[in-house]
Amino acid sequence: MLDEIIDMVREPLLVLSGTPVSVLSLLTAIAIIVVARVVSGAVARSLGRLFAGRGSGDGVGFAVAKITRWIGTIVGVFIALTTIGINMNAALAAMAVLLVGIGFGLQKMAENFISGLILLVERPVRVGDFIAVGDRRGTVMDIGLRATRLMTRDGISIIIPNGDLITEAVTNYTAPVSTVRLWVTVGVAYGTDLARAHDVLLGVARAEPEVLAEPAPAVFHMGFGDSSIDLALVAWIAKAPDDILVMSKLRFAIDRAFAAAEVTIPFPQRDLHIKGLPEGWTPPAGNVRPGV
Repeated sequence: MLDEIIDMVREPLLVLSGTPVSVLSLLTAIAIIVVARVVSGAVARSLGRLFAGRGSGDGVGFAVAKITRWIGTIVGVFIALTTIGINMNAALAAMAVLLVGIGFGLQKMAENFISGLILLVERPVRVGDFIAVGDRRGTVMDIGLRATRLMTRDGISIIIPNGDLITEAVTNYTAPVSTVRLWVTVGVAYGTDLARAHDVLLGVARAEPEVLAEPAPAVFHMGFGDSSIDLALVAWIAKAPDDILVMSKLRFAIDRAFAAAEVTIPFPQRDLHIKGLPEGWTPPAGNVRPGV
């Protein structure tokens, strides 16, 4: 029974370039690809840990690991195809002709693939960076062959083509440093003791644990508005993705501190001056409400 099964899997299904292709050779080719993936993955993880251990940063290790996986997989596919009798020289020539033929239809895909290589080699954007591309903001979770995956602060995954990260303006809030300066503006009523308001704002900043002591927070006079004197509390925080949370906490604290210090935050006011009406003028009867 076993001999029959062995003979069956060795039975040629077709002949490619003089090499018989059987079920066994196909299974062998698949096994080669799987082994190549496993080996390249193990080597990639080892290289990633090696670079991280040498202080090169997570971005370098990720880039080296990613490229190693790609190269290992491609080599495994080439070996597998050679095993089943495919002439790789002829295959490469055919692929070149095919790529020229369909290149115009795959320009965007090719652009994204090359952009992915640029991102991994030059590392303008790395895994873990908090970036903004247009109106899209998030933390880089993965840089793939075609696209990069961002995770927003709302827990939403956004897939951005790699070409956009190369051709569009990208704001990286993490590189070279992850600290960011926040501006919290607030208006105070005319006649307010500005020195007192200044001290209250600084006290709010210094009491917030997320605000860095160095660089020290500061208060700026931003100008004279229609209804208020505009001040700005400027403070640094360690992590750029926390800006919305910290700014919200500072605003709540400013409202409480101003109320305790009796510093008034004014609302817009308008003075309405009515000129004298023409002599003998009376409002239209239809506009007069009963009882008025």
